Amino acid sequence: MFRSVFRRFFFPVVLLAAFGPASLAAAEFGTIRAGVLRFGTVSWELDVVKRHGLDAKEGFTLQVQEFAANDAASIAFMGDAVDIVVEDWLWVARQRAEGVAVSFLPYSSAVGALVVRPDRGITKLADLAGKKLGVAGGALDKSWLILQGLARREAGLELASAASPVFGAPPLLSEKLASGELDAVLTYWPFAARLEARGMTRLLGVADAMAALGVPPTTPQLGYIFKEGWAKANPERIAAFSRASRAAKAIMKESDAEWEKLRPLTRAEDESTFRTLRQRYREGIVASWGEAERQAAAKLFAVLAELGGEKLVGKAKSLPDGTFWPLVW
Repeated sequence: MFRSVFRRFFFPVVLLAAFGPASLAAAEFGTIRAGVLRFGTVSWELDVVKRHGLDAKEGFTLQVQEFAANDAASIAFMGDAVDIVVEDWLWVARQRAEGVAVSFLPYSSAVGALVVRPDRGITKLADLAGKKLGVAGGALDKSWLILQGLARREAGLELASAASPVFGAPPLLSEKLASGELDAVLTYWPFAARLEARGMTRLLGVADAMAALGVPPTTPQLGYIFKEGWAKANPERIAAFSRASRAAKAIMKESDAEWEKLRPLTRAEDESTFRTLRQRYREGIVASWGEAERQAAAKLFAVLAELGGEKLVGKAKSLPDGTFWPLVW
């Protein structure tokens, strides 16, 4: 009789000890499916989340799905194949203006930089006149519009006509700058960091250009986006994800040893590249998020609406309500 009672009560306790409270807690909010670009920087943070069990600690299971291109991740998100992807809030604002209820939580304030060859005598924006300038993305790229706005304000320069812009994919532009076919490149921050490590000169960060236009450089640019209905069905789920994300960033900000574990994911070609990537990533970590930051983003939206018009911001005349999910830290 004693053995029967012992089995009945002892074995569940053994199972609880074996699987641990974290495993049971992970079932509380279920699985969160995150879509990421293969070899993209978002995967670095999510790797930290998984290795440190930050998802289980916060009561959910993180499932990471990799995609070969940003468009594929966006399609998967719109088709509900994943719950969360990373985009900029401008994209979210356009979606909301068109009736698609998507919301945003900050991921990073890092955007990109203007990098120049050190042998072309480019020390200020006015020196870009007559130069071949590579621009990652298209003519309505947000960073390109910000740079044009600053050149117009500071130097009276219409950069789109004064320089010779060449639009293209970041890897191709990097090689053309290195070979001397281009004089300067405005590109996304990981590519700018790699160019810095190869001896190119970082002339201006896009965040610095924003500051010159009256927008705080720490204003978040990229964020985790998700369907509003999905988040409203269980608001604690997205709050738990946000806490796990911030905990991962705290580790990445303080621990060089953690970056040694991330080194293979960075695909850094050498020590200089690795250190520059680490530095620039840390600079983009968002320290706070509240009404002040939301107002700064609204101000930037107004600047971009003026520079890019409806082709850039869509039908929205101002930043649509609900663009930012109401969490504060």
